[in-house]
Amino acid sequence: MIPVARPDIDDAEIEAVAEVLRSGMLAGGPRVTELEARWAEFIGVRHAIAVSNGTVAEMCIFAGMNLEPGDEVITVGHTFNATVSSILYAGATPVFVDIDPETYDIDPDRVAAAITPRTKAICPVHLFGLPADMDPLLELADRHGLAIVEDACQAHGAEYRGRRVGSFGHGAFSLYGTKNMTTGEGGLITTDDDALADWIRLYRNQGMRERYRHDILGYNFRLTDIAAAIGLCQLDKLERNTARRQAIAKRYDEAFADIPVVVPSVPADRTHVYHQYTLDVGPARDAIVADLAAAGVATGIYYPIPVHRQPYVLALGIRADLPVTDRAAARSLSLPMFPGLADDDQATVIEAVRAVVGRHAATAGR
Repeated sequence: MIPVARPDIDDAEIEAVAEVLRSGMLAGGPRVTELEARWAEFIGVRHAIAVSNGTVAEMCIFAGMNLEPGDEVITVGHTFNATVSSILYAGATPVFVDIDPETYDIDPDRVAAAITPRTKAICPVHLFGLPADMDPLLELADRHGLAIVEDACQAHGAEYRGRRVGSFGHGAFSLYGTKNMTTGEGGLITTDDDALADWIRLYRNQGMRERYRHDILGYNFRLTDIAAAIGLCQLDKLERNTARRQAIAKRYDEAFADIPVVVPSVPADRTHVYHQYTLDVGPARDAIVADLAAAGVATGIYYPIPVHRQPYVLALGIRADLPVTDRAAARSLSLPMFPGLADDDQATVIEAVRAVVGRHAATAGR
């Protein structure tokens, strides 16, 4: 079975971890400090703070914004659950808006219509590695005095008009095992807000500036030096691996140009880093997924149940009508996409997709 994702781990990561293990400094050491400094420079911000995972990255940002019950954060339902659970963690209410039907990113016009006196922040998700349309969101945030919290968990190095995501507001990145850059588990926060950065550093470290003196209520949300050592190796390879992902995507685009699927839309002012390569394959999606699996090609569905339809969200009384999101959830699938995908394996994927989609199209046409 050709997998959907596979981490790019080689001897560099193995040796880096071994070096940390031999050092005896496993947590809170120089590798974490180096990763933070290099990531801040890479994104183009003053601060990067390493934490234990991407969910925690978002939780820390929202917790540090002093949100109160009744405050609202506008975001999307077409995302991983952590985008929304982190808003709820801080005591605020997520307000769902629909996505752009071509990019699957947040629709700025819908955001504008959803702003109320209770709105405190806009949380765009750079879904699958494609930046959201940031200029109109920044204009709305400036006009209404709102914060921008970027869910960049899938968009390491992606650019909007020459500027890297995570630099437009407060950014959250995931370093989960299948992400474009991984530490196994981990997260990074980016910001130019000195006060927020200082507070998050305190918050992730049990509220301590000095050992056993707890200045605020904090938690252990730290990243280990073991994980950071892996992350530094991954950062060394990130731009090379991004170029490989883009080459794989280009080959997919060309191979599927004449069959009834919709390939990812990439506006000219943005770079896509292809955490996922996602197709709209139509209403027969589930049958196509099964047939591809039978042909030895794994696929992913991101996400089969949008967050606005999750049971716990509905139990909270939060409702949203998001027809574009519901359509995407019912019709899309993601194909194998990772830097180590061999050309021959990609050819197998392409052949299988063309055959399976063609067969279903022929059946539907009868």
